[in-house]
Amino acid sequence: MADAISPEIFQHLVGLAALELDAGEAEYLRRELNSQLKSIRELEAIDLDPATPIASHGVPYTPEISQLPREDRAHSSGLADDILAQVPETEGRFIVVPDIPHTDLE
Repeated sequence: MADAISPEIFQHLVGLAALELDAGEAEYLRRELNSQLKSIRELEAIDLDPATPIASHGVPYTPEISQLPREDRAHSSGLADDILAQVPETEGRFIVVPDIPHTDLE
């Protein structure tokens, strides 16, 4: 079976993600992605009883056995100045990042 992610498609994805990979890294990652997609196709091919409920995991977390969600609270880590001191360019207290060119997907 042909790879789902050809070298050409992979190079396009690498460009979209603005990654810098040497040839060995690129081929390794492409093989790994294709291996994962093959595993997903194998799992999809398993016949299941239609009565089997869809689940995101094998443990049913019911309200009776689950902890209540904790309250969301914002608090400062106190590291903002240390972090800002490490970046190459700031504007005020914001980090300036380079513009990443993109193309519209068709």
